[in-house]
Amino acid sequence: MSITAIDHVVSPHWDLRDLAVPQREALLTRLEAGDVLCFDALPLDVLAPLGWLLDARWADPRRKNISLDPTTGAVAGVLDDDERARTAVAALLADYGQRARQLIDALAPGYGKQMRAAAASLRLLPVEGRETSWRKDDSRLHVDAFPSRPNQGERILRVFRNVNPQGVPRVWRVGEPFADVARRFQPRVPRYSAAQARWLRRLRVTKALRSAYDHIMLSLHDQMKADLAYQRDCPQATVPFPAGATWVCFSDQTAHAAMSGQFMLEQTLHPALAVLHQPEQAPLAVLERLWRTRLT
Repeated sequence: MSITAIDHVVSPHWDLRDLAVPQREALLTRLEAGDVLCFDALPLDVLAPLGWLLDARWADPRRKNISLDPTTGAVAGVLDDDERARTAVAALLADYGQRARQLIDALAPGYGKQMRAAAASLRLLPVEGRETSWRKDDSRLHVDAFPSRPNQGERILRVFRNVNPQGVPRVWRVGEPFADVARRFQPRVPRYSAAQARWLRRLRVTKALRSAYDHIMLSLHDQMKADLAYQRDCPQATVPFPAGATWVCFSDQTAHAAMSGQFMLEQTLHPALAVLHQPEQAPLAVLERLWRTRLT
């Protein structure tokens, strides 16, 4: 399928400086429908004085990123015990997190205080050549779901920034709409077991109780990645995000895969379901319509 034919999942590039209210509302509608919004010119160039951090030697190869916990301020994933690098990374990620939040506040002011920040990350290692299991292989199309962190239907909104100093794009594949994914794989989703969910919580395999929603989302994630024919043949487009670009999507809804690139910033945000402009578009609502029952 051509890029034009699935233009509904990849938005055109926009300059936030020209964002009037009607444009903002149109973009927010597309974002909540599962589109990827890409902005060419945004004031997020926070790396100018910290370019020395863009070196793979700082990254622990056992992890795919360096991350900052917004609650504790702890930095994880720096390979060497270098206090200067650790302090600089913490400052960089805190700054980027604030700017990413400002972007979403400008785009979706209604999210407001009912949106919490999760970890910010700096990804220094190239996408290509990373050895990992098929479940953790992010070069396979997937929707985000976390085995140890059930979220009971809470949204996963991510703000990405390509900070490659050599001007190399970060290349994604973007797949079919979430409802189509869910309908396609629904017959393969195993039955949810509340007893099993309780045991996983007691054994601390999960940090909270895995709901039926979390179970289905995790199954969709795994079924998508495991099906190589689907990966090859499903409706999809290849999308290069140029160096300096910022893109935003609900990664629990947008089928995506990272194919190539190096050096990226990312901030994860969790807006509450109650503040969405189109709650009927959220994965929880889509899945409850398909399964014809409450899932949380």
